[in-house]
Amino acid sequence: MAEPDVASDEDTALVASLQAGWGRRRPERYFLTRFVFLRALGFIHFVAFSILVMQWRGLIGSDGLLPATLYLERIADNTSFAEWPTLFWWNSSDLMMACTAWLGWLLAVVFMLGADNAVIVAALWVVYMSFCHVGQVFWGYGWETLLLEATFLAIFLCPLRSISPLSPRLPPPTPVIWMLRWLVFRLMFGAGLIKIRGDSCWTELTCLAFHYETQPNPHPLSWLLHQAPMWFHKAGTLFNHFVELIVPWFVFGPGLARRVAGGFIIVFQGMLILSGNLSFLNWLTIAVALACFDDDLFRHVLPRRICEPLDARGDHWLEQRGQRIIVGVLSLAVAVLSVAPITNMLSPHQAMNTSFDPLHLVNSYGAFGSIGKVRHEVVLQGTWDEVPDDSADWKDYEFKCKPGDVNRRPCLITPYHYRLDWQMWFAALSNFQRQPWLLNLIYKLLRGDSLARSLIEYDPFVSRPPRFIRAELYRYEFTRIGDGNPGWWKRTHVKGYIEPLSLKHQGFLEYLAERGWLAPEHAL
Repeated sequence: MAEPDVASDEDTALVASLQAGWGRRRPERYFLTRFVFLRALGFIHFVAFSILVMQWRGLIGSDGLLPATLYLERIADNTSFAEWPTLFWWNSSDLMMACTAWLGWLLAVVFMLGADNAVIVAALWVVYMSFCHVGQVFWGYGWETLLLEATFLAIFLCPLRSISPLSPRLPPPTPVIWMLRWLVFRLMFGAGLIKIRGDSCWTELTCLAFHYETQPNPHPLSWLLHQAPMWFHKAGTLFNHFVELIVPWFVFGPGLARRVAGGFIIVFQGMLILSGNLSFLNWLTIAVALACFDDDLFRHVLPRRICEPLDARGDHWLEQRGQRIIVGVLSLAVAVLSVAPITNMLSPHQAMNTSFDPLHLVNSYGAFGSIGKVRHEVVLQGTWDEVPDDSADWKDYEFKCKPGDVNRRPCLITPYHYRLDWQMWFAALSNFQRQPWLLNLIYKLLRGDSLARSLIEYDPFVSRPPRFIRAELYRYEFTRIGDGNPGWWKRTHVKGYIEPLSLKHQGFLEYLAERGWLAPEHAL
């Protein structure tokens, strides 16, 4: 006789957990939610501070492309600490910045490994905000404010007097979990609104036919996805609209609806990670979206050794009066500060990635409101020849990730991020007058500056600096499968972008001197 088909206890419990959201008998608990969210947030901080310690000196150090000290001197007369808070108002020396960056990296490591403490998380928030406020264009992206907002909320999930990952003495405040869901909503819905308002290709469902090729830093799968037929791109665009415009409303719903919404958001972010190098934006979005889940679901995912202490404690958790007061004040502050982001989302002139308070506590988000249909790249070229005309022997500089050599495979670096490469993408969208740091980069390469050279992948003038450097604008296109082209890209010259410059170019030196970038040996 065949044995009856009986479901395991675990399967039965999981089904009950998924269904319980519609009629739950006991309040939802978020101890495991807090544990997983904080681990994920710690990983993002580890990545963010790794980027910082590797790149700050060449970008915003005293000999960087946009020195933080000069920036603070320029805004000092019209800006106060209250308006632009950063530790570097008191000391912006390279030693101070190096020590602060490495302190943040060490704190990120211990946080990632399980040291959940409000003081540690608050220190991470202060340190990272300090760098963002002096990082100028290189630290001016939407994922910076997203990390600051998520980190500020995480402070109130952590205990003050312990570093226990599960913090048995302090339950996770449910209002803070709801604030994280409110952050998820603004992040996703704002991105959806700015798309349908910003570019007709989003409503025509054709944007993805261009996006994989024209995004800031494509990777190998971007090339493959670009080969897909138009129906695939239209289906992808429809799914984008569904996840960004419809799904976010369900993060406030009952258990099952909220979990499904969180699942859609995480799957969507995973697809974005597979389609291009967008720094840690999508990874951080996944971390915040974990607030859509509760302990009953995580209990079936996490190892038993993590869940057992909670089972032993049962439902007898003590809320502290001080915690309730602090969370109440936080809730009121978030409600008041949400007025401006809501107004911005409702406005037909919606601005993306905008902060409305100096601490970046409640922000507006959105990305790719418009999609480039053609990819242009600024290519730096140098020569030793005495006459810098088209007959000279011009050699290309290669950056670490941005397209250059048409035969070089696109990089795969996510969630890491090369900030100079990203800004070079913006340079190609405008002109060098709007990206003045580019002239400082050329100046430093003409001098053979080691910091500037550390920011790029290949310098063809290792033995001695070139006599002239120019910038040319090229159109880059992905090659197509079957077209007989063995490379990843093909490029066509468009026009000159910056005329040939040398250390003897008077106007060039005067421009640098006006901004305080000119070295003493070239003083006019």
